[in-house]
Amino acid sequence: MMDPDALMPPPVRRIAVDRDPNVAPARSGPNGNGASGVALASPRPRTARAPATNVRQRMAVESVWLAYGESWVVRDVSLPVRQGEVLALIGASGSGKTTLLRSMNRLTEITAGAGRAGRITLDGDDIHELEVNHLRRRVTMVFQQPNPFPMSIFENVAYALREAPGGHRRGRRAQLEPAVRDALRRAGLHDEVGDDLDRSALALSGGQQQRLCIARALAAEPEVLLLDEPCSALDPISTAVIEDLIIGLRDSVAVVIVTHNLQQAFRVADHVAFMHLGELVEYGSSEQVFDHPSQQRTREYISGAFG
Repeated sequence: MMDPDALMPPPVRRIAVDRDPNVAPARSGPNGNGASGVALASPRPRTARAPATNVRQRMAVESVWLAYGESWVVRDVSLPVRQGEVLALIGASGSGKTTLLRSMNRLTEITAGAGRAGRITLDGDDIHELEVNHLRRRVTMVFQQPNPFPMSIFENVAYALREAPGGHRRGRRAQLEPAVRDALRRAGLHDEVGDDLDRSALALSGGQQQRLCIARALAAEPEVLLLDEPCSALDPISTAVIEDLIIGLRDSVAVVIVTHNLQQAFRVADHVAFMHLGELVEYGSSEQVFDHPSQQRTREYISGAFG
């Protein structure tokens, strides 16, 4: 038989303090009343920034349908992709946002059974009429997990230069170094690694490796940079650095980012596209989508009702 004393709760421990505790006020959301739920858990506010001075459309997604086998995973989506802006694709897992992102440089077609309908253009040209390697130099992608090559920092970035049309496959270091350093500066990494470019890329931290991958992508001088959950494997400090980098890049390259992190989308995006079950539910400015969503499904997702 169990000892009755064993059923008694443990004694309450009281901690004596010499002052009344401070109660932290509720943090408001981006709409000012906390209702959206976007900024409630965010330690970083949206960065104040001037409007981009050279906004122009680089890509257009026109009535695009994408399928794997018999299942359509993206349904009739149309979107502009503009230089001078960051476009964030948000939505729950399985909403089709990563498939849509991968379709912008034809990565979806390497999957067996993939199908498509509709049109995607780059500077007015149908991307499916462009040579695929040429397209992927103009529309480059950085993946969720940092994937530096097992070689030096210098050679990681130089690889993209050597593979470019007219590139020097066996170019001397002196010829390539200015462009390598420029790409590292644009990726916000040069100050940290510029004195030791011969160090192995695999010796860098996770955040540095991801910025190295961004530098490698930028070395090809793309018109569009695709980012698939680029901060999901990183700590908050590295995430903050890359978010600031994304904002700084938008004047020179169109940026499209897929993120599950609504706080991140609110911080970095100029425009937001919310997708659900393969459909584009709502597209608009970041302020409009987060502060005044027009669709009930958007309001429910932003408030955390699902996803």
